[in-house]
Amino acid sequence: MSLLKIGDKVPDFSVSDDRGNIQSLSDYAGKKLVIFFYPKANTPGCTAEACDLRDHYKELQDAGYAIIGVSADSAKSQRNFSSKFSFPFPLLADEDKTVINIFGVWGPKKFMGKEYEGIMRKTFIIDEKGLLERIIDKVKTKEHASQIIE
Repeated sequence: MSLLKIGDKVPDFSVSDDRGNIQSLSDYAGKKLVIFFYPKANTPGCTAEACDLRDHYKELQDAGYAIIGVSADSAKSQRNFSSKFSFPFPLLADEDKTVINIFGVWGPKKFMGKEYEGIMRKTFIIDEKGLLERIIDKVKTKEHASQIIE
C-alpha cells in the first residue's frame, strides 16, 4: 500500500469506468484532477458526496478541475449508480484495487461496533503536472465541492 505525500508524482494507472472506457491518469495531463474515493455506490453518504459534486460540477469545471470517482464496486454497480443520479464524471470500477492501493485508502474501519477492511473516504487533488497538490481527509459529504474549491 502506497502512502502518497503532497508534492509526490502520482503513478499512472489504467482502470475501467462505469461507461466501459479505460481511464488513465495520463489522460488528464495538463489538467487539475480531483479523485474522490468512496466506500460503496448507492449508500447514503456516498450518494450525498457524489450528488454534491454533480450539483457543483460546472463550478468545479470553471475552476479547472476534472473529476473521477473511485470505489471497489463492479462496473455494473458503478453504471447503475451513475445512471440513477446522472453523474457527469466517470466512476472507476477498481475491483482489483489498483488505484485504491496507489493512494493508500484501503484499511481498517469501524461501523456500528464492527471492525472491517474497506475504503476510506478521501479526496486527492492532482495538479497539471501529475503531482499531488492536496488531500482532503475529512470529507463533508454534503459540502464536498466547496471543500475542493476553497
